[in-house]
Amino acid sequence: MTDFKKLNPLLHSQLRLAVISLLVGVEDAEFTYIKEKTGATAGNLSVQINKLKEAGYIAVKKSFKDNYPLTRCSITKEGVRAFEEYVNALQTYIDQSNKNS
Repeated sequence: MTDFKKLNPLLHSQLRLAVISLLVGVEDAEFTYIKEKTGATAGNLSVQINKLKEAGYIAVKKSFKDNYPLTRCSITKEGVRAFEEYVNALQTYIDQSNKNS
């Protein structure tokens, strides 16, 4: 039996994984875009973005555009590494499942 890699609990959250998945493919994204794509409430998304920021997985830049607050998020190198490790860990689960089929 293969040892399963432990899944990163920070990324195992559906919303945080969705945010990281969106950011891994773009240079950066506005808060409103992430909110629209994930279907999350503004409050919940803010909390989850803050957790990812505190972990060093994303960078958050706040500014103003036409007198309105603008929040942009981008994935960090640490975030990319954590995402790749998470995907690789999931792959071990898939590989083991395919062996047992």
